[in-house]
Amino acid sequence: MNRNRLTTVAVGATVVVGLLLAGCGGTDPPPGAQDADLTVLATNVPQIQTLEKLTKRHFTAETGITVHYTLLPENQAREQMNREFATQAGRYDVASVSAYEVPIYASNHWLAPLDPYVKADKAFDQPDVFPNLASSLTGKDGKLYAEPFYGEGSFLMYRKDLFRKNGLTMPPDPSWKQVAALAARVDGSEGASGICLRGLPGWGQNLAPINTVVNTFGGAWYDMDWNARLTSPEFKKSVGFYVDLLRSHGQPGAERMGVLEILDRFVEGKCAMMYDATSLASSIEADSSSVKGKVGYVPAPHERTDKAGWLWTWAWGVQQASENKDAAWEFISWASSKEYQELVGQEVGWTSAPAGNRMSLYEKPEYQQAAGAWYRQEFTAATDSADPKNPGVGPRPYDGIGFLGIPEFAVLGTAVSEQIAAAIAGQQSVDAALDKSQDLAQAAAAKYRGE
Repeated sequence: MNRNRLTTVAVGATVVVGLLLAGCGGTDPPPGAQDADLTVLATNVPQIQTLEKLTKRHFTAETGITVHYTLLPENQAREQMNREFATQAGRYDVASVSAYEVPIYASNHWLAPLDPYVKADKAFDQPDVFPNLASSLTGKDGKLYAEPFYGEGSFLMYRKDLFRKNGLTMPPDPSWKQVAALAARVDGSEGASGICLRGLPGWGQNLAPINTVVNTFGGAWYDMDWNARLTSPEFKKSVGFYVDLLRSHGQPGAERMGVLEILDRFVEGKCAMMYDATSLASSIEADSSSVKGKVGYVPAPHERTDKAGWLWTWAWGVQQASENKDAAWEFISWASSKEYQELVGQEVGWTSAPAGNRMSLYEKPEYQQAAGAWYRQEFTAATDSADPKNPGVGPRPYDGIGFLGIPEFAVLGTAVSEQIAAAIAGQQSVDAALDKSQDLAQAAAAKYRGE
């Protein structure tokens, strides 16, 4: 099966059929949006909450375009977005789409290409957008389908004070084996776990970091003929390493903890290390954090590859069915602009500015001063993450670092993550978890093998 088939096949039962059975949702505007010029569906995260607060006073005042936001938790937002775009209901003009959705939506003609707007809007300064993010938001046809609102990579955060107390030194570019050895030595210091990692099931929860470990340990989900490889020695070694590290030196109840839960533990001083998203640094260095000023930042740990960090973005896409595409671009060109970052920096604080999307932010002395503890590593993660098209050892028929760029992964990844979470909880062995996962993965790729 040709890998180009991935972006030309109609999205199967895991996306389209399930969404249609869930109902079309109608073509009426969202509640409360009847009088708005533009409707926006987005994830309910702090960066977008800030955007909503500033929109009326700045964007609407300058353009006359009124905006109605529907902000939902990530899982609910993604479910609503999938339903909306699959049916092209036209209820929302703009949505916060991720690097996972964009190639799939674009191949099904659910998103409007933005190239004509970018070409006409020189002030937007497209070359200032990190090229690897723009690439992740570009379809197989070479057209740009979304603009990043903020981006993130991943890095390792560690307590400098606990390391000093225990006579430990963090390597400037650590391997996972070095991290595991350090976790063992610092575990229990001042009541902190040696390391905190995501254990909660979910393709965007525990599988995001686990996939980076799989890649750098030499594993892959499929070979080039779309045969599942989850029971290969490399895959077993990488997942076994992650599970053993969590069970031996990770936080208690890890199988119930996702990104927000481990962030809470880290800012409370209950973790000596944490491997996760670069976007968490502003919370770690906030005035309310008990570890502010005590944290060091180094690149994502690796093994057989030179780098292992993931690449992610929440970006603005325009529904193809929207009747307000010009207004939608005006909104996007404001929300993803250098000027908006400046606005947030001045009115809210520079550490609240959406980061990881534009190179110019990292040249600003104000941001450098506010984000001094982590901005260099954040910039490095944004420019030098693993290659989404070649993130590991050897060829693979799919793109993606922390996820697989195929429609089936949303369901498959969640099912596999549940098996791994059960291993983290001690309810089954890693071998048992991956034996079950192998069958799931093999079945999920049957159509790519022509079966």
